[in-house]
Amino acid sequence: MTSQSMFEALEGEEGLRRLVDAFYDRMEADAAYRVIRALHPPSLAGSRDKLFWFLCGWTGGPDHFVSRFGHPRLRARHLPFAIGESERDQWLACMAGAMSDVGLDPALRDHLLTALQPTADWMRNVAPA
Repeated sequence: MTSQSMFEALEGEEGLRRLVDAFYDRMEADAAYRVIRALHPPSLAGSRDKLFWFLCGWTGGPDHFVSRFGHPRLRARHLPFAIGESERDQWLACMAGAMSDVGLDPALRDHLLTALQPTADWMRNVAPA
């Protein structure tokens, strides 16, 4: 990656909104993600906004999530949901597919997935079987 932020490389808010929408569209349409879809409320509107707001700040853009909710406390916010390796892997695969859906450059896609992997792994709260 160049010296530009990930937020800039993703084309700012417009690019991140496209990515988040592709992620949730894929989650809703593809049975491969039914387990993680079931962890969400019936309407994904709030989830779309929260992930978008979080990713804006996480990638170096505006801190929309923090301004609305304070510190993300991601693990604490996800503790009510059983998240194991399977759920982590579904989330990452869904995000990888969304990145392809929006046509992210392969180098940017790899960089972003590598950056997201430790956070996705940290969300696990169910011991491996």
